Amino acid sequence: MLRWLKWIVASLLAPVVLGVLFIAVFGWNWLRAPIERITLEKTGRVLVIGGDIEIDLAWPLPRVHSGPVSFANPAWATEKQMVTAAAAAVTIDLPQLLQRNLVFPEVRLQRPVIFLEQTSDGRKNWLLDRKQQDESARIRIDRLMLDQGTLGYDDVARKTHIRATLSTADTTPGKAELAFTAQGQYKGLPIKAHGNGGPVLGLRDETTPYPIKADLSIGRTVVKAEGSVTSLLKPTAMDMQLALSGDSLAQLYPLLGIAFPETRAYNTHGHVVHSKQQWRYEKFSGRIGASDIAGTFQIDTGGKRPHMQGDLVSKLFDFADLGPLIGLQPGKLKAALKATTASVRVLPDLPFKSERWDSVNAEVTLRARTLRHAKALPLENLMTHLSLRDSVLTLDPLDFGLAGGQLKAMISLDGRQDPIQAQARIKARKIQIAKLFPTIKLNQNSIGQINGEFDLKGRGNSVRSLLASADGKVGLVVARGEISQLMMETIGIHLWEMLQLKVTGDKLVKLRCGVADFAVKKGVMQANALVFDTEVTTLFGTGSIDLGQEKLDLTLRQKTKNTSPLALRSPIHIGGSFARPEVEVDMAQMTARALGAIALGMLNPVLAMLPLIDTGPGSDSDCAQLVRDARALPR
Repeated sequence: MLRWLKWIVASLLAPVVLGVLFIAVFGWNWLRAPIERITLEKTGRVLVIGGDIEIDLAWPLPRVHSGPVSFANPAWATEKQMVTAAAAAVTIDLPQLLQRNLVFPEVRLQRPVIFLEQTSDGRKNWLLDRKQQDESARIRIDRLMLDQGTLGYDDVARKTHIRATLSTADTTPGKAELAFTAQGQYKGLPIKAHGNGGPVLGLRDETTPYPIKADLSIGRTVVKAEGSVTSLLKPTAMDMQLALSGDSLAQLYPLLGIAFPETRAYNTHGHVVHSKQQWRYEKFSGRIGASDIAGTFQIDTGGKRPHMQGDLVSKLFDFADLGPLIGLQPGKLKAALKATTASVRVLPDLPFKSERWDSVNAEVTLRARTLRHAKALPLENLMTHLSLRDSVLTLDPLDFGLAGGQLKAMISLDGRQDPIQAQARIKARKIQIAKLFPTIKLNQNSIGQINGEFDLKGRGNSVRSLLASADGKVGLVVARGEISQLMMETIGIHLWEMLQLKVTGDKLVKLRCGVADFAVKKGVMQANALVFDTEVTTLFGTGSIDLGQEKLDLTLRQKTKNTSPLALRSPIHIGGSFARPEVEVDMAQMTARALGAIALGMLNPVLAMLPLIDTGPGSDSDCAQLVRDARALPR
């Protein structure tokens, strides 16, 4: 029995012993030819293995060492070789190999030159089928070490052409570090980068965070990052400090594929955390234009499209920084107001990029505690919630503090239609007259509140085109207040009272009511009722405002309630453009009154005053009747 057992053991060990003897005599180089032949048969591309092959036997991950290696590119590629290296060391996953899966847990290449290329028709040179289109025909590499290498990547369809150099150095005893530089084009934008990281690149390693520090510029966007990334090819986790700056947040679209609004130049720094399908830019702070900004952004990529949530706070928000959001070119408004021609336009005309709105769903809240604004624009605070769903952008609410009161608005832009269909509903509540025109001294002691509503619909791809096509209504009402008498006498051109008040000082007179009612059709605001009634003067207005042409055409007529011994009462015409409004009196009527005074004065000096006396209609009239009278005026 013992003899039979010895024979069995010997027969089992004999192949092993013979194999060991064969390898001891001839080595592993006999594997070169079959490996190169099989590679050529499967891929149609030449693999050349130089030098001696050595294998460190270990289960389940033996390591294969070789001298110089090269692997050819397919014929269509611009470079002859896909990979060349002075030496290679590859760890093979034997259990995966037995299942016909080629998995390299680790690959080390000395002085490699690697070129990766993708064509416009989808062929990728790193896919190993003969047509380079089968996504499953690839080698899986988990970790990669490149020592003193060059890496190139070309993608014609995406206008990407990058060349990078890599080197490994011992920065501290026993600790190696990979340094890299890169330049070229990414999606048509110039790119430059440099930085360093750990010596072994964790391409698919989902357990070991890879340390990285990098400075990157793409186009006008600058990124500085320091932290760790787990699995470089498809990050499963990230934890790093990130500083971001650029000319506009909208320039992030080519990089992230997510629509951000047009803004002024910005810079932010914060903490980026990524796990599973969630990206979070938390506790960031910085500036957009002259406004400070802070808060948290979160993006979830698990749905049909990315979903963004944001909670933003600004301690001091510059109202001018809203200009790019509504399509106003920087400096255009200031230039228009300085222009010498009335044909200059001031309404924002840059088109909304609605074709990008389907790239993301968003829910973002912005609160601004203090607003910096022009003195003539008395805004006090801002709170808005932006919602973007299925290409429909809604601002609801969009609230401003204005002149001691509040503007509450809802604005909706439907980007699914071309041109965009928009709707705006705005409510003005308790606007203080005294604060509404802070640059007008005659108004600063006035008392009273303005309430109003705007309800407009339009179609267009910019603010200007939307207003030019608008339909709806605009209404403002003011009641029970006091207003500068000097301002009202000046509007009525009551010279005697103006002189008196200049000597004795201004007074407040009762403001009984004021109504502005406009019907809006195809961008033209037509005055249905325009009346302003005080205890000394009533103003009636007619005319229109053309939002498309940015033209004013309004006429104000005064009716005094007290006899004025010296008045050049005349209709006041408000014309011109939004950029350069023009206020004129009716010179014909004023001249007629003056000539009448002169003619009578030649007969009798006392009679010269008669044409200049404004007798007035008498006592206060009913405000409701005033509105009816205003609506009955000829258009």
